[in-house]
Amino acid sequence: MSKLRRLVMLRHGDTVGNSKERFHGSNDVELSQAGRDQVRNAALALRREPLDLIVSSPLARAWESARLVANGANIRLDRDLREIDFGRWEGLTREEIEQADPQNYQAWQAEGSSFDFPGGEPRDAFVERVLGSLARIQMCGAANVLVVAHKGIVKTIAKQLLGQPLDHEPELGSLVWLTRQGDGGAWFGGRRGSDPEGLRGDEAA
Repeated sequence: MSKLRRLVMLRHGDTVGNSKERFHGSNDVELSQAGRDQVRNAALALRREPLDLIVSSPLARAWESARLVANGANIRLDRDLREIDFGRWEGLTREEIEQADPQNYQAWQAEGSSFDFPGGEPRDAFVERVLGSLARIQMCGAANVLVVAHKGIVKTIAKQLLGQPLDHEPELGSLVWLTRQGDGGAWFGGRRGSDPEGLRGDEAA
């Protein structure tokens, strides 16, 4: 049985590629100074958090975020925590996508999370690899784990554990706490299982 009782997820900070507006999946953009400040603020909230393990996406914006909050602790990189590849839409804003690729844009609006980005990673393959990483985390023997990754990763893991999507999008540099009640109990959002938290924000990945 998994010993995991608390999973804290940190979405990386903003980047030199303007991740608040632009879709960066496989693009390996670095943190901006504003992004580093966002992550340092998150680190303050983690000061008293007991962490047995830190796992990060290997993309620069994530692992630098992990390094800023790790305070010298070891960081395990996991390639399966990379953001989804947006294909032909990499680096574009929502408005640029709508103008350059209106047919696919309309399909995206209609299909939502089942939509496959043109020329990108199939959605099913993305979810499969993320859940593979989650399975390894669950069986690693750690009780309290920090995952540093991307919006798509945070949403996918949260949906798997909570049994439903998050109510709001995780902001850049924000933390999401998931807590499990007892041995084999249900997962809840928040630092305490009885105290679910909402999230806000609508940035790109």
